[in-house]
Amino acid sequence: MPVLTARALLLDMDGTLVNSDAVVERIWRRWADAHGLDGDEVMKVVHGRQGYASMAVLLPGRPVHLNHADNARMLAEETADMDGVVPVPGAPEFLASLRGVPHALVTSADVPLSTARMAAAGLALPDVRVTAESVGASKPDPEGFLKGAAELGIAPAECVVFEDSGAGIEAGRAAGMRVVGVGPRAAAHGPDALVRDLRQVRVEADGSEVRIHVT
Repeated sequence: MPVLTARALLLDMDGTLVNSDAVVERIWRRWADAHGLDGDEVMKVVHGRQGYASMAVLLPGRPVHLNHADNARMLAEETADMDGVVPVPGAPEFLASLRGVPHALVTSADVPLSTARMAAAGLALPDVRVTAESVGASKPDPEGFLKGAAELGIAPAECVVFEDSGAGIEAGRAAGMRVVGVGPRAAAHGPDALVRDLRQVRVEADGSEVRIHVT
């Protein structure tokens, strides 16, 4: 049973704490159809990134302002659609175990979407949150994780990231952090540790040190 030590945890939301795959599939497959793209190929790209960044990968010649316009519209659609949004197994207990442990939410969702999804999943929002509005670059850029560490006052090397997507795992690594991969999407990206869901994680705090037990 691996044990990682840290002083702070940085948590992705979608796919890590909240299972929002049903909504993401609905919204992005409609977008794929509208642009004549293969929905399966689109779904391989979109997890973990902000919408405009996914569009830049999928339609590299498209004007940036159109990507941002679509991104804003789709964020509003996702915020209005909570059908099928549920907690990742073990997420409520995992978050409850972090009381007194420095931690932050670092998500590619904006404030309205992250607030709505966490509420729909019955999960409490961490006090420290880094959302789409907080950064100038989307994952896989490390900006969000570095900002989360800075807001907690913890050095990046002393933080552990929890992520489900390739873009998020790459961002955590680029920030100089160790990464616990959550769920099947994470398996292909070689995180430092891998769990099926958050029921396989136990967190213990001993003074300023946090021990993360992964089964």
